Parts: sequence; C-alpha cells; structure tokens
Amino acid sequence: MTPVVIIVLLSVTAVSPIPISETDRKKRDVSTTTFTKIAKANENVLESHLRHGDIMVPTSNDDGILKNAVPCTSAGCKWPKTRRRVKIPYTISNEFSRKQKRTIRRALRAFKRGKRRTCIRFVRKRRRHRDYISFISGTGCWSYLGRQGNAQQISLQKNGCVFKDIVQHEALHALGFHHEHVRSDRDEHVIINFENIISGFERNFAIEQTNNLGTPYDFQSVMHYGEFAFSKNGLPTIVARDSAVTTFGTATEMSANDYERVNRLYEC
Repeated sequence: MTPVVIIVLLSVTAVSPIPISETDRKKRDVSTTTFTKIAKANENVLESHLRHGDIMVPTSNDDGILKNAVPCTSAGCKWPKTRRRVKIPYTISNEFSRKQKRTIRRALRAFKRGKRRTCIRFVRKRRRHRDYISFISGTGCWSYLGRQGNAQQISLQKNGCVFKDIVQHEALHALGFHHEHVRSDRDEHVIINFENIISGFERNFAIEQTNNLGTPYDFQSVMHYGEFAFSKNGLPTIVARDSAVTTFGTATEMSANDYERVNRLYEC
C-alpha cells in the first residue's frame, strides 16, 4: 500500500503589535533630550547648589543667580564688546579626550558660522586674558549665569555631558540666558503641572523676570526643557497651551530664535 502523505497548511495570522500611545512614545524618546541628559548627569550634584536644574549658584553672592538680561547690563555681567565682536576666551581641560575637545570647539564655532551668525567669538585664552570660561569635567552639567569674572567654570562631565546641545545650552547660560520655560511670559504659552513635580524641585519652575528681547516664545529653543522635566510620576510637568504643539525640549542645537536673542542682547 502506497503511503499517503498529508500536508497540512497552517494559516498564520500576523499579530499586530500593541499600539503605543503618544504619551508612552514621548516617554520612550525623552532619554536623549537635553534635559534628560543634564538631569542624569546632575544626580550627584547637591540641588541646593543649582537653580533650574543646571545653573550654579555663586557661593560669594547668592543674588547673582537672579541675573537676567536687564540687570546684567548694568551689573556688568555681559561679556565686553570690542568694536563689532564679543571675544570670550576659553580653556578646555585635558581631562577631555581629543574627540570630546573637538565636540566642544565645534559647538562653540556654531556661534560664528552655524546655521546663522552672531558676533560672539570664543577664542583660546592667552596670558593677557583675565576673565575667561574654563570647560572642566566636573560632577554634572552646569554653568553660572552671565559673566562672573576671572576663571568661570562650565562643567561638562565627560561621561554624559559632552554633546553639542549641552555645550551650547551651558554656553548660553554663561552669556546671560535663562531657560525658555521660566521666562517672564511663560504662563501665556505653557501650563506647569506642579502636582507632577518631584517634591522639593518646584523652584526649578519659578518664573524669572527676564528681558525677552522682543522675541517670541520658542518651543524649539535649546534652552527649553521637555514636558516630563522633574516628573515624579511619569506624567507631564510642562504642557503647551496650544494643542498643536506636541513636541518640545528635543532640540539638538540652537534654534533661529536662540541666535537672534544673542544678537539682540549683545547688539550684534
């Protein structure tokens, strides 16, 4: 008897993946945002030493942290301008690798020849320079606000902070700029959900009386934190009033408005 071979064809139905909600997608993507990288690096920095998450409080003058574009002008915390250029001397610690040094220099060169231009020129420090920025690999990512005088540190922890967006973010602090979401008119553009903020971190959302230099609120600014900043429960802490704005805090470099503000503050 000839054996009968029965071939059974099984129909396999493709199983569609469970759809990911918009909120879950955003949570998944925040790991690479400027704020998330800064917050992770700053976990071991005492919160009492920082304001708004990454602005270092001067130990000699706590009032210095309240500087913004208006008092900075009279208090001398703008960097001086010679003719048409603002030359800011800097040094980079040898703790950084060659590749990391290149990343820092390229981020600074963007002020001169990026997508737009400013009159800011970061130049290598010479002996004659008294006031300058010193890029160090300290604990965390942080900067002082505005020109402080003498050797002014910007910390870029070599494991976690050496990225173009963070270098520019901290450099803009040193030039005198606050975060976008704490500017004086922020409540017209965003809602802060204080009930979702980690207890004790609410002060990082305090409004500053900034001079906005006639520029619009900018969700694409490298100075804007993401919607889950300092969240204690995975829910948004910052929500745009305009429902059409669904993504912010994801800039990888300075926006057109960031360039424009530098030019207006320093009269480029």
